[in-house]
Amino acid sequence: MRIAFIGLGLMGLPMATNLVRAGHDVWAYNRSERSFEGTVAGSIAEAVTEADVIITMLPDSPDVEAVVLGDNGVLASAGRGALLIDMSSIAPATARAVATAAAEVGVRALDAPVSGGEQGAIDGALSIMAGGSTDDFEAARIVFEVLGSTVVHVGPAGSGQTVKAANQLIVAGTIGLVAEALTFLAAHSVDLEPAVEVLAGGLAGNRILDRKAAGMIAHTFTPGFRIDLHHKDLGIVIDSARESGTAIPLGAVTAQLMAAARAQGHGSLDHSALLLVIESLSRPA
Repeated sequence: MRIAFIGLGLMGLPMATNLVRAGHDVWAYNRSERSFEGTVAGSIAEAVTEADVIITMLPDSPDVEAVVLGDNGVLASAGRGALLIDMSSIAPATARAVATAAAEVGVRALDAPVSGGEQGAIDGALSIMAGGSTDDFEAARIVFEVLGSTVVHVGPAGSGQTVKAANQLIVAGTIGLVAEALTFLAAHSVDLEPAVEVLAGGLAGNRILDRKAAGMIAHTFTPGFRIDLHHKDLGIVIDSARESGTAIPLGAVTAQLMAAARAQGHGSLDHSALLLVIESLSRPA
């Protein structure tokens, strides 16, 4: 298949590379110059005009709106019948607006955000949650199976982004609790590595302990998913919860802690750097 891929960031580049290595003809466009194994297009129009599938992997809702809905954007150049798959993490309302605009010009649309971080993108082992029609989801399966190991259709347009918001709520809350546990253990002079080993083997076991605890113990926060982006995602969670009248008291506190991490200058670090905020709350003045 000919695939246009727009957005070669931390996640997008390995995803697009995996599609090339799977045998697809991938034309990629990125605002800044990036080295890429496939074809680098000089514009959005050049990337998407002949594409069967168009994938966008962008930072936030305004970026998707500009790239997809703008005067020189995806929908202005995509062929009728093309399949647009937005794999960014954006507001559910934006995903629904994109789906409506796409339908008006004969383009099929899915919102299919991902979870798994940079390593999941590199390994082709992302969790993909897709919103849109069942037929369009089945048409996209050949692409999804290159990129992810868990691929699920979760409902109509906007549903993928709603599930992703719930994912980010759980991940942030779990990071916060792991950070509290590590700070608590350190305050009692417990050896952290064996403590994490036993916690991970019991009911407290979770993927944050498995994948993030070692870096948190070492205070190594090389970004797999940045504080800045998780702060953005929690904003989506808060807005969507308010819209639906859903109470998320723990999520609201976690969102404030993530905002504090960003305000303290940790935005470019991995989201596990939330530990630094928790630790700072326990230090004597």
